[in-house]
Amino acid sequence: MSEHCCEAMNKQVDRRCAVHADPFACPDALVRFEPRFQEYGLIVHDGGNADITIGYCPWCGSRLPESQRNRWFDELEVRGVDPWEGAIPPEFEDDRWLREIRGQE
Repeated sequence: MSEHCCEAMNKQVDRRCAVHADPFACPDALVRFEPRFQEYGLIVHDGGNADITIGYCPWCGSRLPESQRNRWFDELEVRGVDPWEGAIPPEFEDDRWLREIRGQE
């Protein structure tokens, strides 16, 4: 199980539906967590894959981590990788890149 701000957020982020493989198709899925960016979003159930980024937990009110989206793009640029054209290194598909950087700081 993931470690997020509270048990309710853990349950939402780790939720797996037996009927819907895609959380955007599941009416019971409420929160999307994107590990590579450290972003949380409320899923918009409109048939697409949109969400609304949130900064605070809807259940416990805790401040959620600051998005690392810009840093992700910056780190890829430093490595000479164009995420729109080139192959993204596997460690950038999840939060491994961020853990490596934080270990160096």
